[in-house]
Amino acid sequence: MNDPVNNPKHYTSHPSGIDCIQITEHMGFCLGNAIKYVWRADLKDDAIEDLEKAVWYINREIKRRKKLKDMEIWEKKYLDRIVELENQLEKCSHHEAMAHQGGYEIGYAEGLKKASEK
Repeated sequence: MNDPVNNPKHYTSHPSGIDCIQITEHMGFCLGNAIKYVWRADLKDDAIEDLEKAVWYINREIKRRKKLKDMEIWEKKYLDRIVELENQLEKCSHHEAMAHQGGYEIGYAEGLKKASEK
């Protein structure tokens, strides 16, 4: 029985007998739609249109993944820079602590001020 809402004929007419959604529901939106259009291309009236739709979804997914890749590259550079700055800060704190004599716990600027007053 052809039910255009719950069981359209072109959804279940594939020679494999598998409904496309059984595969595509495990994919992201764009890839799932691309597969859906390829899967059903020969089961509907206009195969070329369905293949063009598949290409559109694939191109959209490629753009999305390139943006993600660019963001990951930027994020890695950003995090590397934070680590670098933290290391520099740690070295500065270490040298500042070494500058104080007798183990006094006073800030570097405060220590300079006190030294200049003598």
